[in-house]
This record gives sequence, structure tokens and C-alpha cells, in this order.
Amino acid sequence: MLKKPLGLNVLEAARHRISQTFDDFERVYLSFSAGKDSTVMMHLVLEEAKLRGRKIGIMLVDLEAQFSITMEHALRMMETYADHIEPHWVSLPMHLRNAVSVYEPFWLCWDPAAKDVWVREPPPIAVTAEDAYPFFWRGMEFEEFVPLFGQWYAQGKSCACFVGIRTDESLNRFRTIATTKKTTHKSRQWTTRVVDEVYNIYPIYDWRVGDIWAYHGKNPEKRYNKLNDLMHRAGMTPHQMRICQPYGDDQRSSLWLYHLVEPQTWSRVVARVNGANGGAIYMQEWGNINGYRKVTKPKGHTWRTFCELLIGSMPPKSGVHYRNKVLLFDKWWTERGYPDGIPDEADYDMEQQRKAPSWRRVCKSLLRNDYWCKGLGFSQQKSAGYLAYLDLMRRRKEKWNVDQLQLGFAPKEPSNGV
Repeated sequence: MLKKPLGLNVLEAARHRISQTFDDFERVYLSFSAGKDSTVMMHLVLEEAKLRGRKIGIMLVDLEAQFSITMEHALRMMETYADHIEPHWVSLPMHLRNAVSVYEPFWLCWDPAAKDVWVREPPPIAVTAEDAYPFFWRGMEFEEFVPLFGQWYAQGKSCACFVGIRTDESLNRFRTIATTKKTTHKSRQWTTRVVDEVYNIYPIYDWRVGDIWAYHGKNPEKRYNKLNDLMHRAGMTPHQMRICQPYGDDQRSSLWLYHLVEPQTWSRVVARVNGANGGAIYMQEWGNINGYRKVTKPKGHTWRTFCELLIGSMPPKSGVHYRNKVLLFDKWWTERGYPDGIPDEADYDMEQQRKAPSWRRVCKSLLRNDYWCKGLGFSQQKSAGYLAYLDLMRRRKEKWNVDQLQLGFAPKEPSNGV
């Protein structure tokens, strides 16, 4: 899809989209992370809400292990617009990825059983009662919570959720806007139907990072997250300044920032989740430490036997999980041009483009602690469906007459399956 100039600057275009949204939807809320993009979006949306005398919902999902300065900024934003918002500061136990450990590949934020080691206390405004939302269950994924919240907030009416993503941040975000394989509102490409009559609205999708800071430069009275100042002093570029929980697959590379800008938070982060300190030390490294760029196999090993060595060194639950993924990867390619199984190595560029399988690709995924094996073409599974997936794998292995992947020993699967 080609970009088409609108004859407006990005600020005028964003205000026009916001105005159209208020015209068309009975219920409106905003997804707020307290980052630079959602902050600007909140200012713009509340500007329109105040003109119309309307209240809107603010959904902030607090993931516990976040910078205190960010949470303070979020509180100040909500105080600034208190007369025009319905705050939903969600501090509930959710299942989150921990990409810095194979021993604890997931963690539960706001886990009641770990209250003594919480990174911080939730603010008084926070929703902490697990029965506050009828759709919530302990351990649900963030990605599961968000659409269900929208469905609940809509109350059966047409509902819009403002989301502050920008297409120049990543290819995936560009695709979110540009794809023609989605349902839009009134054929507006900057909208996406989520569920029922709930639509995501992306009013600043065409802003560049320079536009964000130009807005603040021209509106110095508007609040912004001062964490960005500290990130700048730490040497980060504007494009690298992201606000999210620190242990995820993409976010772990910024763990080092915690002990620079908030030492008191860093000490709590290290104590909270397995592998945080090691992640901060090594996540900037290339090669076998993290599986990025060039990797090498130990002397005397093939890539396949190196794969066996890596999986064999994992705790049983993680080992079973990765063996299942690798078995599916091998089986899929065996049926698509590799009847003798996948090769040890393939053309490097073809591997990088995911157009050819190899055991080297598998090893890279294992070294990266790529739990969902996205590097092998898999997608993340929802927590509610994971046990069903394990049961499906058991039945598949019986059908294929295999016991795990034929890579040396095959540990017994844990009874609880997770």
C-alpha cells in the first residue's frame, strides 16, 4: 500500500482523526503506557474530550517491574485530567515472559505469594481485586486481557480504543496499519476492529519520533515522562526509548539501563525474577552467549548434536517444551522437500530469511532463549490454550511413533505440563 499525502501536517491530521472518532463512537477509552507516544496521544485525546464535555476511560496495565519515574508520570497525567477520565490502573497478577532464564521462563507480576519481593507497591488508584473485572483470571496474558477489557468496557455499545503506535517504529506496526486483511471502521485504514463493535484507533500512526518531541517543544506546559531525559543522558537514541516490562524477548536488551537510572529499582528487579543480573551483563553480547549474528558449535559437534547438548542442559519442563517445538519444525520441513530430515547447515542468507531449515537455525533459537521459537516460524500461544497444545503434541507423537525428538535422552514430561 502506497503512502498518500493528506495535505495536512501530522498534528492537524491526528486531531481530525480524534474528532471523527468522538463523532462516531458512544464509548471511548485510551490505552496508556506512560511512554512518549501514548503521552502525546493522551494530551490530544483529552483536549478533544474537554471541548466536548465528555469523559473517557484510561486503561493502564501496570506490569510491576517498571521504572518508578514512569509510574509517577502516569499518576501526574491522571491527576491533570482527573475531571475528564475514568481511570483503570490495572495491577493484577498476569503471566509475563522472562527471556533471561530457562529456569523461570515466565513470571507472575503482582503475584500475591511474592508480595514481599514486589519491585514496588501499586498506587492507591490501582485496581488490585482479582474480581474487579468479570473476565479476569489469575495468570492470564497481557495480550488476552486487552481485548477482553475492551469488550467489557464497551457495555454492548460502539466503542473506540485509542492506541499510540507509530508505523516508523517497526515493520509489524506498519503492517498493523497497512494490511488490507482487517476490518476497518468506515474504510479508515487507521482503524482496526478488535471484537464485536470495539475498534482500535491509531491517531498518531504517521508521526515520526521527531514529531513527538516537536510537540513537546512547542507545548512546554504539557507533561512528558522525564525518564526520556535520563535515557538520553545514558546514550540512548530517541528510537531506542521504549517503556515496557524489562524481561521480555525484545525488552531484555535494555536491562542494563535500570542500574544506571534507578539503582533502587534495579536491586528489586534483580531479586524479583531469575536471571535479571546475568541478562543485564550479557544481553549486549553477540555470538553464542545470546545466539545473535555469528554462532559457533563446540569442537567435535554437529549442529544437531549441539542442539542435543543445549536441550539436555535445560531443566525438564523447558527441555520438553523445546523438544516439542523442534520436533514440529523438523516434521514440517520433512514433509516439504526434506524427506531425509533437515540439514545441519543451509545457505546462510536463506536461513536468515527463514526460507531454509537447518539445525544451525535451531541452535540459534535455543541460544537466544527464544521460548516460543519465533525464529523457527512459530507464534506465541495464549496461556489458556497451552495445556491443550501439550495434549495435542502427545497425540501427534503417538501418531508419528516418536518419543520427543530423537536427540539422545528424552526426559519424562512433567505431570502439570507447564
